[in-house]
Parts: sequence; C-alpha cells; structure tokens
Amino acid sequence: MAHEVNGKTVEIDKNGYLVNIEDWSEDVAKIIAVEEGIEELTQRHWDVINYLRDEYISNAGNQPNMRSITKAMKSAWDDKKVDTKAIYELFPLGPSKQAGKVGGLPESRRKGGY
Repeated sequence: MAHEVNGKTVEIDKNGYLVNIEDWSEDVAKIIAVEEGIEELTQRHWDVINYLRDEYISNAGNQPNMRSITKAMKSAWDDKKVDTKAIYELFPLGPSKQAGKVGGLPESRRKGGY
C-alpha cells in the first residue's frame, strides 16, 4: 500500500503506518489524519504529534503513555485543566496510537494504562 504525496510515493503497512519514518511530512500527516477521521489538524493536534515524534526520535524509540502525554500537554498548553478526555477529543481512537500514526511513527505495541 502507498500514498502519493507531492509527487513522491510513501509506503504504508497493512495497518496504515508509515514503513519509513523519514517519509513523514506535514502533508503526509494530513492525509493520514483524514483517513483516521480527523478532518483538520489544529495547533493542539500538532502539539501532541510533535511531542510524540520528538520523544520517539530523541529518546531511543520512546512511545509515551497517556499519562505522559497529558502531563506534557498541560505544560505545553499552560492549561491546568487538560485531562485525558481533552486529548481523546483530539484523537478519539487512542491518542498514543492514533497521534503516533498521524505522526509517522511505528505502530505502538503498548496495551494502554499507566
């Protein structure tokens, strides 16, 4: 399977994840987001996506759990009322996996929880 993005073929696996993380771009993210039922990526979407990408790339493949994502977004958004519900509103199919997918990261094998 593949996507055609800006004249480049981007390979995806059977679950819709990028085969090669280096193929990711914001244009690729927008295509994957639409496939995931997210019509528009807001700044808050990008904040979560960029946080997950930074953690994965900078910290030896770390894929943060929901608790870590929520804590990071509380800090990033300077909003003490941010909770898991707010993150799930952005990525209703599971923030860790769905945002990671949109962010071009490999499929998380995390089962959830803290």
